[in-house]
Formats: sequence, C-alpha cells, structure tokens
Amino acid sequence: MSNSELLTVEPLDLQFPFELRKQISCSLYLTNKTDNHVAFKVKTTNPKKYCVRPNTGVVLPRSTCEVLVTMQAQKEAPSDMQCKDKFLLQGVTASPGITAKDVTPEMFSKEAGYLVEETKLRVTYVSPPQPPSPVHE
Repeated sequence: MSNSELLTVEPLDLQFPFELRKQISCSLYLTNKTDNHVAFKVKTTNPKKYCVRPNTGVVLPRSTCEVLVTMQAQKEAPSDMQCKDKFLLQGVTASPGITAKDVTPEMFSKEAGYLVEETKLRVTYVSPPQPPSPVHE
C-alpha cells in the first residue's frame, strides 16, 4: 500500500500468474483519501505488452476506482521468470465536477506547475496455480 497524500494504491506489486499464449489481467485499486476529485494517469515502461483500462480517469472524493491491467499473451517465457516492467501512477487534485473525458496530459505536467503525486509499481511473475494431480489408485 502506498502512503501518498492523494491516492492509496493497492497493490504496489502487480502479480501476474505467467502462462504462455494467455492474456492475464490484474486489478489495481486507487482509493482517494481526500475530499477533492483526483485525476489519475497510468504509464508503463512497456506499452505494447500491457493494456490499462482506464489508463486515465477521476477518483471521486473518499471513493475507490478499479483499474484493470492486462498483460498481452506472451509467446515465450522470460529465462529467469523475472520482469523488469514498471508502472507509474500519477495523481493530481482536480476541479469538482471533472469527468474522465476532461482529463488532459497537461494536468500531469510538473513544468506547468502542477503538483503531481507519483507512485511506482513493479511487475512480478508468479507461477500459475497448478491443477490437482490425478490420483492413481
């Protein structure tokens, strides 16, 4: 769990049960700890490999939003089952009444003077659940 001012992010470690040629999803929960609207944006170091829905949006005051991160089907397993991919979640205080379609890239510009809160997330591969082995009697 992150200890940020605006959003609590769970989990900070995205765990994907790795299976070849299978698309796998993982949920991320963003909880707004403030009485303000918070706009968010999710970035990744590997945009071709992951689909993030929604990748931008608004979390209403004192509420939680689910973000679904989907890893595209992989043709080969990484040699050591390690994953170097990372995600960055950015959050900014937004105006009351803002909706997801009002979120713009400029809102996350530190150069423009916006106070952008950032949370880094790691990706971990875990072994897929094993089917029960048949019992021979």
